Amino acid sequence: MKSPLWLHVEAQQTLELRKSYFYPCTQHFYRRPPLLVRGRGQYVYDSEGKTYTDFFAGVSVMSCGHSNEEIVEATISQLRELQHTCTIYLTEANARLAERLAQVMPGDLNRSFFCSSGSEANEGALLLARIHTGRRGFISLEHSLHGRTYLTMSVTGLRMWRADDYLGGEDVTFIPRPYDESLSAEEAAQRSLAALRGVLEERGEEIAAMIVEPIQGNGGIIVPPSWYFREVKALLERYGVLLICDEIQTGFGRTGRMFAIEHYGVVPDIMTMAKALGNGTPISAFATTDAIAASLNRPSASTFGGNPVSAATALAVLDFIESQRLAERAQALGGLLKAGLLKLQTVHPGIAHVRGMGLMIGMELDYGDAGVSAAKVDELLERMKDRGFLIGKNGVHRNVVAFQPPLVITEQDIHDMTEALERTLHEIGE
Repeated sequence: MKSPLWLHVEAQQTLELRKSYFYPCTQHFYRRPPLLVRGRGQYVYDSEGKTYTDFFAGVSVMSCGHSNEEIVEATISQLRELQHTCTIYLTEANARLAERLAQVMPGDLNRSFFCSSGSEANEGALLLARIHTGRRGFISLEHSLHGRTYLTMSVTGLRMWRADDYLGGEDVTFIPRPYDESLSAEEAAQRSLAALRGVLEERGEEIAAMIVEPIQGNGGIIVPPSWYFREVKALLERYGVLLICDEIQTGFGRTGRMFAIEHYGVVPDIMTMAKALGNGTPISAFATTDAIAASLNRPSASTFGGNPVSAATALAVLDFIESQRLAERAQALGGLLKAGLLKLQTVHPGIAHVRGMGLMIGMELDYGDAGVSAAKVDELLERMKDRGFLIGKNGVHRNVVAFQPPLVITEQDIHDMTEALERTLHEIGE
């Protein structure tokens, strides 16, 4: 058995390796980051044996829990039989997965192109929109995040994620998102629609698609009014502009429905998915209708997209989500979590807003200055980590505490976390 001192050195050595061999853009949470070595369900464990309840799930990835035995067994079973081929060969798992997705996706979305990451899925969706419409331009919302490839970074509105100074800005028009702290929800949404209407009236014939997150994740967990996307879709249809729905963070039960856009009664023209679909195994897809898919007819393939292992894993993920009723579970437990946070808001003036759907909840801190508020969030995350809870952060000013846990958490986990959160809020507010 290694001593605690050796384990501490092991973590420090890992930090030094990162500093020596990673790009400086690759950062980690915490001043004193734990070295995570194992995970089970909603819990992860560090090299010193400490247990943490994971309330971030790798940013909405581990929805079915860490090292889920049913899913891991499907992965291992496929690994033993056939580990890899590309889509240029005939295999069963990815065809079955495409069929299964067509059954769970809204409306007439029934064609899937598999790839490996959310960025790749969004890049493919944007390309598909250009090919189908013969147009070049895009509309996106301010403070959105859609990926780190060329087109996806071009349509990303969050400044901190736009790393390339030479992005295709002339092809992308950003409009205000349906949220502004200085406006009511209705006013902010109407302002966004007015801006969209103006862009379409001026250059609608140049626009291929509008890309949206049904709930902005990194933008601060922003939930538009229930009618917003219906109005957006109606406007876009008048000008032959496609609607791309980015469900990378929101998909597969997290918000209380299989896909978040279902809360709004809208079927997008193209939908993208990743993260929770593989529960830690890289897989993504962009999906569309028969008519739009027919436009993508030149030879194309993704080397790792829909490979046998990822596809078999994703099928097991969908089985688990259905058998355990995780969407319904997220809705119920999300209501419990949100109620607990709203109760804390009544006694802690630093909590400015609590918002979200299902188990995708944001708690915005405001201490009068953006820098101070962001520092308070960092301190809160550090202290909560020391108390055994891993929580995320996002927002335009990085002052939103993000709760996006595995959907297998329990009421007791939420109760324990909110108790620890109350003590921590009291400490950082002093």
